[in-house]
Amino acid sequence: MDVKIELSWKSRLSDEFEKDYFTRLSEFVKEEYRLNTIYPPGQLIFNAFNLCPFDKVKAVIIGQDPYHGHGQAHGLCFSVREGVSFPPSLINIFTEIESDLGYKPGLSGDLERWAAQGVLLLNATLTVRAHMAGSHQNKGWEIFTDSVISLINREKRNIVFFLWGAYAQKKGESIDRSKHLVLESVHPSPFSAARGFFGNKHFSRCNNYLSEQGIEPIDWR
Repeated sequence: MDVKIELSWKSRLSDEFEKDYFTRLSEFVKEEYRLNTIYPPGQLIFNAFNLCPFDKVKAVIIGQDPYHGHGQAHGLCFSVREGVSFPPSLINIFTEIESDLGYKPGLSGDLERWAAQGVLLLNATLTVRAHMAGSHQNKGWEIFTDSVISLINREKRNIVFFLWGAYAQKKGESIDRSKHLVLESVHPSPFSAARGFFGNKHFSRCNNYLSEQGIEPIDWR
């Protein structure tokens, strides 16, 4: 199957695209876009990969679903398009960055600036029906993104994985902690952030680890 995705990912995931589950998933997604309003726009489904080639990956942040409101999702977890109001979880992420690193993040909620530095902003499910959270779960996307995590775990070293909340932690259970740094806390959602997301210092811990490995740290502004 000819999937439009950045070439370094395409070469490594080509076998995945030929599997039966991915064929079924593709047919489901195509029909959903034909019949319903689906986010993100079709050309941005693999935006996280296109903006962060395999060889550039330094860190992985694992989200769950794309945002399901108009104009928000653009293929990067926790990120919204330029000019869109910040969702509550993103506000809390920026609050923790300021507390941890001592500077205010940028005025934009578009996190392409992180992706360009090697942060793979990976949702577990890459599409969603408008105003219906979780509507494309259990259709095959989770199998695909598990394979992506497994690939990174297997073929790379010294990657920082951010696992926020029980869902992301379960998805990252198989990551080899002897090869990579795994940072876990509650989710930045307003429902849980005060129970351990605030004060987790994940951003400084990430950068300290990368520096220790001789890898350029992330500018989280």
